[in-house]
Amino acid sequence: MNLFQKLVEREEAGLPVTVGVIGAGKFGTMFLAQARLTRGLHVVGVADLDVVRARRQLAAAGWEEERSTATSLADAIETRRTHVGPDADALIAQPDVEVIVEATGVPAAGIRHALAAIAHGKHVVMVNVEADALAGPLLARAAQAAGVVYSLAWGDQPALICEHVDWARACGFKVISAGKGTRYEPHYHASTPDTVWDILDKYLSIADRGSINPKMFNSFVDGTKSAIEMTAVCNATGLLPQSDGLAFPPASRFQLADVCKPARDGGTLETAGVTEVVSSVNRQGRDVPHHLALGTFVVIEGETEYARRCFREYAMLPDASGRYAALYRPIHLIGLELGISVASAALRGEPTGSPTGFRSDVVATAKRALRRGEVLDGEGGFCVWGKQTPAARSLADGLLPLGLAHGVTLLRDVPEGAALRWADVTIDETDIAVKTRREMEASCGETAGASAR
Repeated sequence: MNLFQKLVEREEAGLPVTVGVIGAGKFGTMFLAQARLTRGLHVVGVADLDVVRARRQLAAAGWEEERSTATSLADAIETRRTHVGPDADALIAQPDVEVIVEATGVPAAGIRHALAAIAHGKHVVMVNVEADALAGPLLARAAQAAGVVYSLAWGDQPALICEHVDWARACGFKVISAGKGTRYEPHYHASTPDTVWDILDKYLSIADRGSINPKMFNSFVDGTKSAIEMTAVCNATGLLPQSDGLAFPPASRFQLADVCKPARDGGTLETAGVTEVVSSVNRQGRDVPHHLALGTFVVIEGETEYARRCFREYAMLPDASGRYAALYRPIHLIGLELGISVASAALRGEPTGSPTGFRSDVVATAKRALRRGEVLDGEGGFCVWGKQTPAARSLADGLLPLGLAHGVTLLRDVPEGAALRWADVTIDETDIAVKTRREMEASCGETAGASAR
């Protein structure tokens, strides 16, 4: 409740929190838009392979040109300006930078940058949830051993859901489920960058199609991003994935407690203590009134009649029985809110969500019948989508993590809907993402399936 005051104290002492941002995409740019207005923060450097685009993004975010024209990182420290360049390694190695924001969205790059930042004694705010889903538990262990913070990114839905769960448990409530909303229909799993427009045009007005990356957008549509984000939540909170992953039941914000409770009590969940994502459209393709498409939620249990009565008296959103109730946040502002994670890491030494075990995984699943010799194109592409899967099952069956299903060649045919295995593809064991994932499976496998409700 006092992060702003702590930031002001740092500012007044002439020691602002120093930040390096890797990746000037949408999330990174949204953070930069607010960082320039936040007292006690100094963005020392922005690293992006496309420097011209990065400068264009800064201008769009309201940065005055002279603020981002530091000639070097050392000059940026001395003049309190910002250096823009292509060298992420130099930014990570700069001794005066306290916090690294990894916002590339590329799993292998995220893992490499995080490991380097931890080795240099810097806190890591991992916007790159794809990297976290692939190897977050290992990265968090490495950070803890080094005495630095590894944190999920506030403003993105996983960190917000972690906050809901922490709130509930700190209040003494049992968490029944937690998750977010999205737009989902079963046929979306087969969506490709070519067909995604048929879906997007129904609910988004995008005049300039060239301004967005259809492959990236498709990862949100085909269910992959939901699996990645709920995997991050499970691994950070101790909630578990359901045995068959996410079911995407339709629900309004007022129906959350009725829908996201165990089936034995009239809901849709196989048990308590799990993640779920609710759909903003029903199975006939019609919008659900008062849906939660951009929001987050937690469903809790009132374990006494007194608590249940309080749910009613204080306008909680109970189920029909009054035993369960929901709390929700209607929106998330992604990068505009990221400063909370940066400040929390630097000033409190606390993450806004961080993996505590390997409980959930995201498994590459065939969108169509795949043929031997095909080269997979990863998240949001034409070949596979990511399905949330219990980590114990992923390990036992040797299933292929989605984050490694890019640029690898199939060694056999795979039927539509089947989960791919490591043995189904060519693997470069020298790749840093592969090596890190292998190490995580070996060192964090004992937490697979372990919950903390």
